[in-house]
Amino acid sequence: MSWHVKVIANRYADSVKLMGIARGLRARDGVSGCEMGMGTAANLDALAARGVEAQAGPSDLIVAVEADSEEVAAETIAKAEEELSSGGGEAAAAGATAKREPPRSLVSALRQLSEPNVALISVAGEYATLEAHRALSAGMHVFLFSDHVSLEDELALKQRGEELGLLVMGPGCGTAMLANVGLGFANVVTAGPVGIVAAAGTGAQESACLLDAAGVGVSQIVGVGGRDLSADIGGIMFRQAMHLLAADDETETLLLVSKPPAAEVVASLADDLPDGKRVVAAFVGWDGGAAPFEIHDTLEAAARAAAGTEPEDLGELEAAADAARERCAGRRLLGLFSGGSLAHEAVTLLEPALGPLEGNVGHGPDERNGGHAVLDLGEEEYTQGRPHPMVDLDVRLGFLQEAAEDDAVGCVLLDVVLGHGGHADPASGLSDAIAAAAEDAVVLARVCGTRGDPQDAVRQTRILREAGAIVAPSNAAASRLALRTIAPEGAAA
Repeated sequence: MSWHVKVIANRYADSVKLMGIARGLRARDGVSGCEMGMGTAANLDALAARGVEAQAGPSDLIVAVEADSEEVAAETIAKAEEELSSGGGEAAAAGATAKREPPRSLVSALRQLSEPNVALISVAGEYATLEAHRALSAGMHVFLFSDHVSLEDELALKQRGEELGLLVMGPGCGTAMLANVGLGFANVVTAGPVGIVAAAGTGAQESACLLDAAGVGVSQIVGVGGRDLSADIGGIMFRQAMHLLAADDETETLLLVSKPPAAEVVASLADDLPDGKRVVAAFVGWDGGAAPFEIHDTLEAAARAAAGTEPEDLGELEAAADAARERCAGRRLLGLFSGGSLAHEAVTLLEPALGPLEGNVGHGPDERNGGHAVLDLGEEEYTQGRPHPMVDLDVRLGFLQEAAEDDAVGCVLLDVVLGHGGHADPASGLSDAIAAAAEDAVVLARVCGTRGDPQDAVRQTRILREAGAIVAPSNAAASRLALRTIAPEGAAA
């Protein structure tokens, strides 16, 4: 296998589209790798780390294919170019054969559209700020999928958005749903009275899916990016989103979602609480004390409070976990998460019984050293030069193989996140590796999705169970079940 590279000069495509194309091309016979991206310094460094050398500028697009022959590589690169050129849309007239050229800039997109009010921006970080300002100048809300935007630029964008009465969702915003239209990674959920404001992408997804399962439903989801509730940003877009949802007649309850925010920012939200609307928060791992509204430290508890439902009976699942305990107690737990908020929720529930966990989200050492560990595989150390694990299963497959070969691992805990933008069939892609790990350890999974998602949560759950996994109805439930299998006697609740 060797890498073959083509640089397409002055050709832009957003990262969401490139991830989807590359994912599809990796499945071709004779292809072991495919990477596509703009020729930014960060992308060139990431490619170089994988042994791919490319001479490209930031306005050039790179297609890199690892294949077993030059012929396969050439065919795959040609297919990539074909995919890049598709999607322009047929001309409006019936029977017309001419295709409209896809817009190459915000300005050209505005010329083609009638009164747009939201701009989705996923260009490289060095271009994102300017494009976001242009969108605000055009009177549009901004969904800023791009990361690598400086704190100073984020603050300036959000201050300007606040002045204009517009949303700046991001940077690094993974999920939103406005007027029942999903942006980024989004699940298909029923309409309902709960509006979500979220600094966390998979936190928003898990909350929305739990509400959907409870039969309550969601009115809107406004993502704001992970830094919004920091002391540096001060919750500017949380306030803006709360104001907009307060004016929405379809929204009766606001559900605020975040990893632990700055306590002083939470306190400052008291002046912005909407009249006549209930406010509930899921601040995962919250220990900031009293607050001006109802706060829960898990996504599950907050979603249940917003929905007004009681805890689900887990009797059969608890019995299965207890049966696994006979062979797993005292052995190590390994958490393999694609969702950062889901990983943090697991840590919140596991550490009181197991002590500080190793990995990049626990309070123990970052490096694994033979103890219990929880890993967020969506962090940069695992995504450098490759797509997010909600799209690309390879990193998690490697860890599952390692767990299957390690007698010390007694429990593997993982999430499977569905929805638009994610892997087309993650359960099938993971099933063989899960089956191998489940031969000696217990595998506990949460399918974060709905029956309406393209992947179908019911089907995904069935595939995982057939592979030997215990599938829980929430990420928090999966974490508690994991604790039952490996915690010291008396530690599991």
